[in-house]
Amino acid sequence: QAQLVESGGGQVQTGDSLRLSCVAPPRTVMWYTMGWFRQAPGREREFVAAISRSGPTAYSDSVKGRFTLSRDNARHTVNLQMHVRKPEHAAVYYCAAAEPGNQATVASSYKSWGQGTQVTVPT
Repeated sequence: QAQLVESGGGQVQTGDSLRLSCVAPPRTVMWYTMGWFRQAPGREREFVAAISRSGPTAYSDSVKGRFTLSRDNARHTVNLQMHVRKPEHAAVYYCAAAEPGNQATVASSYKSWGQGTQVTVPT
């Protein structure tokens, strides 16, 4: 399993932007599907966004148009740019890697996970 390290979490006000980053081994970032999931207290872990090795991205309906996922192969990093609109965006955000060909929106497709980074949105 690859080691994934997230960063960039913190407290953000509704209407602000925040960028989460995930550093992974170069081969992982270049060849695997990289995804972001989030989990709020008392809730199931849910899909946020994913980017395939060829570039196409997928987003959950709740973040589409507000979050942007990109990959930087030179820095072996994937970045999730968030424009926070709702307090429900507060959660622990996890980066994960899945072998190509698996369903990108399903958590069980991912075999490597980071420790998570907390995003807090004051109500």
